[in-house]
Amino acid sequence: MASYLMFLFVCLLCAERLYSSATTLSGFTEVDIDDGKDWDIVDINEEAGLDLVEGDIVDKKEDGKNSILGEEYRWPTTVPYYLEDSLEINAKGVILKAFEQYRLKTCIDFKPWSGEPNYISVFKGSGCFSSVGNRHVGKQRLSIGSNCDRLATVEHEFLHALGFWHEQSRADRDDYVDIMWDQIQAGKEHNFNTYDDTVSSALGFPYDYTSVMHYSKTAFNKDTNPTIVTKIPEFMDIIGQRMEFSSSDVRKLNRLYNCTTSSTFMDSCSFEQPNICGMIQGTDAKAKWVRVKNVDGGANTDYTNLGQCNGIGYFMHFSTATGNPGDNANLESRLFYPKRGRQCLQFYMYNSGAADDQLNIWVHEYNNEYPNGALRLIQTFSGGRRNSWELYHVTLDTPPKFRVVFEGVKGKGVSKGGLSLDDINLSETQCPHHTWHIQNFTKLLATTPVGEKIYSPSFLSPDGYSFQIGLYVNGKSSSSSKMAMYLHLTSGPNDSQLKWPCPWRQATIALMDQHPNIQQRMDNQRMITTDPSKTSTDSQGNVEYFWDDPRKVGSLVKNPDGTSYYRGPGTGTTSFITHSRLRSRNFIKGNDTIFLLSLEEFLQLAHLTVEKS
Repeated sequence: MASYLMFLFVCLLCAERLYSSATTLSGFTEVDIDDGKDWDIVDINEEAGLDLVEGDIVDKKEDGKNSILGEEYRWPTTVPYYLEDSLEINAKGVILKAFEQYRLKTCIDFKPWSGEPNYISVFKGSGCFSSVGNRHVGKQRLSIGSNCDRLATVEHEFLHALGFWHEQSRADRDDYVDIMWDQIQAGKEHNFNTYDDTVSSALGFPYDYTSVMHYSKTAFNKDTNPTIVTKIPEFMDIIGQRMEFSSSDVRKLNRLYNCTTSSTFMDSCSFEQPNICGMIQGTDAKAKWVRVKNVDGGANTDYTNLGQCNGIGYFMHFSTATGNPGDNANLESRLFYPKRGRQCLQFYMYNSGAADDQLNIWVHEYNNEYPNGALRLIQTFSGGRRNSWELYHVTLDTPPKFRVVFEGVKGKGVSKGGLSLDDINLSETQCPHHTWHIQNFTKLLATTPVGEKIYSPSFLSPDGYSFQIGLYVNGKSSSSSKMAMYLHLTSGPNDSQLKWPCPWRQATIALMDQHPNIQQRMDNQRMITTDPSKTSTDSQGNVEYFWDDPRKVGSLVKNPDGTSYYRGPGTGTTSFITHSRLRSRNFIKGNDTIFLLSLEEFLQLAHLTVEKS
């Protein structure tokens, strides 16, 4: 693992181009899908010439403003939807990812429309907009147009459809923000109206500066000055965030729909309470897992509070510093009853033991054949001291009743510590394919020049495509206050067997909010889809395919160890995240950042049939 992460230092050097290419495309080509802009919903709709209520609400005056209060405007907790053929492929994938966030964090689910009298039909209109609440019109349209295919934008529009107005339109708005009326475009002042509690409700929650439903500070401004000034200055660069639901957004939605449980969340445990989340110790093991605050050989603190209040939190530790080879300890979860056939187990481990100490992940399965349960080994981790907390994901495929078992096994080598566990999350979601753990990221922020790019290692998708991420930590010269991010295909071991240009694979690049509870995270995510028809034409009129084999359209990169590979052109954004928002959550923890990366096939979305009349 250490050598794997050490690859990062390669990325701090400018890649050496070892040959002269006659083509237009190269590993240095970069396409900004945002055209250099940090698009917000209001900006998108203004550029499209739309004049909607509050910027993105399709509403008629005779409809009133009581959707959030009237029960008749609620949807069932499983909402029928249809994705119209006009939607871009990337947008379809983003919408499905947004549905997964609703399922993980709220009680709202979504199902393909199958004849229900009322349903949400999503199409590519001229901007991003929705009605508020269930209007009982049969086919209720919601637009995800150009530049609207962002996770938080989709979440925002569906929150409108589920019954929410914007946060700054609530009755007590003026207690928390000041509206700069003289900075608002003429004729746009009505977009800053408030609604009293006879027509709209805050549902008993305090004002939420972090809500995904809040305007940005520059909404409808006539020049560069803000139209909204927060009474608490620290929130000026927070309002209008388009990362994810806030925790208050989630709680309000669950209260509106009178529910407390989500569809796909199963458990989260940071071991802060003595009951260790209902976990039990195996009775036939020779050793025990112990709840501790620190270990002499490491870890010195738990992961939950790392870099914040070191030494106050707890984690579970299996010592291999004493005892005999083969000694083991089993930490077994409570019973779970999954609804889906797939789960993702996520946890942090600090390995301060010997190279042959092992952590085994088992599932204790219960079914008709084994009513008393049977153990099945899922994955084994070993490799010795890493001297840091590392994030792991394990994909499970369990029966309708199971437990997760963490087994620590002492090896024969000399150990100064052992195996430690913290911040375990279990959900019925798909695990990310890869993690990119960037150590000492705070130092990179402080020392990396504007315009200098670092690269991740190359990763393989499940079907064999090789890719990597390029990151401008301190932005490009045109956007030095923001991190820029680009996706590159790279040459790999399977290239001769793969289809080129790479057809309809969607990459998910998520800067992880390292909150201990997966339901309360606000990851900063972007999705990029490989369109096999995307081309570039050189000065001689030769046509090249952007997502073609990197050996054809890329540049040769030589690593310091003498190995080399081809890096294809990059697609991404100069506005991945602002530096102020980078510090607003747990994106940096213990000086480190973690990116969650996936590249998955979305070919089926290209062949969705058009809606039947």
